[in-house]
Amino acid sequence: MNIAIVGATGNVGRKILEVLEKKGLSIDNLYLIASTKSSGKKISFKGKEYQVSDLEGFDFSKVKIAFFSAGGKISEKFAEKAAKNCFVIDNSSHYRMDPEVPLIVPQVNSEDLNNIKKNIIANPNCSTAQLVIALKPLHDLFTIKRVVVSTYQSVSGGGKAPMDELIDQTKMVLNKQKVEPRNFTKQIAFNIIPHIDIFSENGYTKEEIKMVNETKKILDDKINLTATCVRIPVLVSHAESVNIEFEKTFTLEEVRKTLDKFEGCKVIDERADGGYSTPLEAEGKDETFISRIRKDKTLKNGMNLWIVSDNLLRGAALNAVEIAKTLIKNNFYGK
Repeated sequence: MNIAIVGATGNVGRKILEVLEKKGLSIDNLYLIASTKSSGKKISFKGKEYQVSDLEGFDFSKVKIAFFSAGGKISEKFAEKAAKNCFVIDNSSHYRMDPEVPLIVPQVNSEDLNNIKKNIIANPNCSTAQLVIALKPLHDLFTIKRVVVSTYQSVSGGGKAPMDELIDQTKMVLNKQKVEPRNFTKQIAFNIIPHIDIFSENGYTKEEIKMVNETKKILDDKINLTATCVRIPVLVSHAESVNIEFEKTFTLEEVRKTLDKFEGCKVIDERADGGYSTPLEAEGKDETFISRIRKDKTLKNGMNLWIVSDNLLRGAALNAVEIAKTLIKNNFYGK
């Protein structure tokens, strides 16, 4: 099994390496790939140092699976060329809504891998990935009509530079220095910003539109969803406040049991101080944590959830590796 990671020096690329090492995926040859400026750098994996290769000259016929984690422009330029020789698992947004490219969260819709046409599989937005893994078992039982979600997203969703800026801004504020935002529209330290990605004409941001469209593609296009996406001064892990309207009646006990036994979910829901999960506790964990489960008294068949997950894992690296494992397990069906 030969594997390549495009964007190996970035946040998600390095996290994919961590997950591959942790999950014990059998790899014969590993190729780490990045831009020309990163070519020649060395990265350690399983006690061995690997030299980073230049993307421009890499021969993808040497690998069976290539993880692309270098942004939409790189995927647009190189993914289809690579896919002529191997499977591409793309972490960017470029192919997510392509009707010929399956958008996959393996626990939710692995059957869509039967419809691979371009040898490309898309990884969803990090905020969508953790949402659908909690919605899937509930939708199967009670049929979801409508979802209202507000996200509280960490700065790592924007990459390493925003993470560095949050740290820098925090120091500046504490030292009573003036803050000039670089990667944010406003100061992020000790603040929250109700704006992620660019605005569309209807007033929603691209991030919010992604959540709507991707949830429909992955789970069910009949589900109505509206989102408000907010950036918060946290380094890692996204949280979501979710209001759900079902078609069928439900009990809270049914909901808890259903979620807790679903692969990838873990219920932490005690009605007491600290009986819930927070972004800090989710960091570095594989699971999507679900708390604050309660009925919405204003709505027939309505309920509220609090969902927290490590966005670099569940929303990117872990999901990508799980897609690869599913392909391998099923002997690359769809090929």
